[in-house]
Amino acid sequence: MPISIVTGANGFVGSHLVDYLLEKGEEVHCIIRKTSNTQFLDNKPVTLHRCGLMNQEDLEPILQKADYIYHIAGVISSKTSEGFYQGNVGTTKNILEASLDAPNLKRITVTSSLAAVGSTTVGNPLVESAPYKPINNYGKSKREQEELLHKYMDRLPITIIRPPAVYGPRDSALYLFFNTVNNGLFSMAGFGKKTLSLVHARDLVHGIWLAATKEAGKGSTYFISSQQAEYDWPYIARLVKKAVNRKVLSIRVPHAFIYLVGGVSQFLGKFKKKPPILTIEKAQEISQASWSCSPNKAVEELGYKEAFSLETGIPETIAWYKENGWMK
Repeated sequence: MPISIVTGANGFVGSHLVDYLLEKGEEVHCIIRKTSNTQFLDNKPVTLHRCGLMNQEDLEPILQKADYIYHIAGVISSKTSEGFYQGNVGTTKNILEASLDAPNLKRITVTSSLAAVGSTTVGNPLVESAPYKPINNYGKSKREQEELLHKYMDRLPITIIRPPAVYGPRDSALYLFFNTVNNGLFSMAGFGKKTLSLVHARDLVHGIWLAATKEAGKGSTYFISSQQAEYDWPYIARLVKKAVNRKVLSIRVPHAFIYLVGGVSQFLGKFKKKPPILTIEKAQEISQASWSCSPNKAVEELGYKEAFSLETGIPETIAWYKENGWMK
């Protein structure tokens, strides 16, 4: 029975990966913080290690037993660039150092992000060979994470995964968009066409597992995405509208207004513990024409194929929100 270690196992993507690995019959160990909420792990046959990722010495006895390591944990919001660096680069280095000389290690699979490469233009989804052009501190930290991983590839069997926007049951990020539409409003930034790639959490973790277990994945980078590389926001809104069966008012919001609100929110966020949802960097991200990528490399090399199209995945996700009291 393979021993798989999952970081960030209590989170949205991590918990789906845990479920997937358990279905495969693997022995699953979860590295989480002492203060982590384990609602998505409760009553599952996993071993919890509440040591976090900041201390290499704590990680070594856990990771030295691994057949597979899945590094899902990361920082997606921070008030400072240092916070992004420590959460995405520093922790990754601790994992790599603690994994050196692990006797049975077959693969370390690390979740990066489309943000490491940056945005693109409508109709031109990115491929893995695209140059790094991150536009914000989060993306820059993910680029640095990938650069660090490449430095260890001669010593460790590493695979890099770059997801685009991820949705599905348990997600609290795109949930905000779904719930806004459920409440009767669809707002879109700017007045031009905007597109993005999406992937259902179950498809993402299937792709992660394929990349980790296929020989072709060693030393490679993959976008794991919807097989239709781009969706525009009005189409996504129509699918949500159909699933919630509500009338929806559509409005366009100028980029300048989003930057203004982001600036005010960022200033007020200085006086709060948690980083604000909307900042100037987030406004810059929202104003880009396209966040899209092609999954063709994963399809060709790994045999990846999505199980959830947007047309089936969105209704399934909304049904979960309603069943669990997240949405009325």
